Amino acid sequence: MPAPTEYVLFAEEQSFRQTWLWALLGGTLVVLLGAFGLVLLQAAERGDALPAVGGLAVGLVLEIGVIVLMYVLKLTVRVDGNGLHVHFFPLVKKDIPLAAIARWEARTYHPILEYGGWGIRCGWQGWAYNVSGNRGVQLELTDGKRLLIGSQRPDDLAAAIERAKQHGSRAGPAM
Repeated sequence: MPAPTEYVLFAEEQSFRQTWLWALLGGTLVVLLGAFGLVLLQAAERGDALPAVGGLAVGLVLEIGVIVLMYVLKLTVRVDGNGLHVHFFPLVKKDIPLAAIARWEARTYHPILEYGGWGIRCGWQGWAYNVSGNRGVQLELTDGKRLLIGSQRPDDLAAAIERAKQHGSRAGPAM
């Protein structure tokens, strides 16, 4: 039987699956493939477009890399008796002890205005890890740093932090 601190009070997994994002990435790929095909035809006819072929090939490889990365990126958030665990696979993994969380609140935010968009972002409010939407939990850590965790269930996440802190440590209340 697991120790009480290992009980999961909240778990959420989010991925970049927005239709507009995939339409943009797919459209860019189609344009690059079309340009690549045209330049290959010109190179075959005239033999002088080889530098452009190389540049477009690099562009295609980079675009395919971005598409693969966007597909595998996954934000996983878990709250247990040991703390808040945030994993933005495959880039960032943070374990925040309960004692390091001074305040927290579920809130609506403006992803573009406050953080410049979605993903792993730094804005005037501190860092944000978000995938979609405009809701999350704003954390203020004991060292004064601020971190926003985007969530499709921000009220549940905030409540789980509250429960974990009540049972795990005697630190501060919600904001």
